[in-house]
Amino acid sequence: MVQKNYSFCIFLLFFTSICFSQSENFKSFDDVKIVFSDEGEGEPVLLIHGFINSRKSWDNTQLKQDLLDKGYRVIVPDLRGNGDSDKPQDKEAYENDAEVKDLKLLMNHLNIQSYKAVGYSRGSIVLAKLLTTDKRIEKAVLGGMGIDFTNPDWDRRIMFAKAFDGEVNETTKDAVDYAKSIYADLRSLHLQQKYQPVTSKKKLGKIKIDIIVICGDEDLDNGNAKELSNAFVNGILVRVPGDHNGTYKTADFSDEVLRFLL
Repeated sequence: MVQKNYSFCIFLLFFTSICFSQSENFKSFDDVKIVFSDEGEGEPVLLIHGFINSRKSWDNTQLKQDLLDKGYRVIVPDLRGNGDSDKPQDKEAYENDAEVKDLKLLMNHLNIQSYKAVGYSRGSIVLAKLLTTDKRIEKAVLGGMGIDFTNPDWDRRIMFAKAFDGEVNETTKDAVDYAKSIYADLRSLHLQQKYQPVTSKKKLGKIKIDIIVICGDEDLDNGNAKELSNAFVNGILVRVPGDHNGTYKTADFSDEVLRFLL
């Protein structure tokens, strides 16, 4: 009886690990492993996380839960250099919009024909570039972002790139300390900032799909959000309560996104 119970427990653990494992992975164009979760059924929505973060940052948000409850299929990757994805150390792995290529190939891997996308913070910067190259996106949400990323010489990007290469100042100290506290890969974070995608206002102006820019009313770090929404042909701005680090977790943020995606 003891042996039978032991065998049953082993089987149950194995079965549970299969049923509740949500992470999958694929090899991108340069053999870098990209890990992602793929939950729910129905219309696909891609969620793109921010800087010093991972796909798990979306797990306890109102938005992800609401999307699943409303019958959407929710796809959430760890961008290269983050979470459980590979963290290459050479600059070539981040040049030439490598993260954008990863996302396109992820959707190819999943045989997605059309989808909607939500980015937050740096995820919005990556999404903006993705919008210029992937015509499968039907609607997009850029959260926690203003116009400044369209400047290739954006001082804030350069400052954070230097910070994760050892040149820390009072503005960047908390971010570097936080990254160290979660054992994030500092070399990769440096390269992510140094080779961050840049999308000009002119290119944004050629995007014809509906775009919503959502920012917290206390979020002013990344430039003028109204100017960003105006850069799109069909862009609108929505302000909700919150600061940069907390807005995407709130019910107000989720309500606005769901209303827009319908």
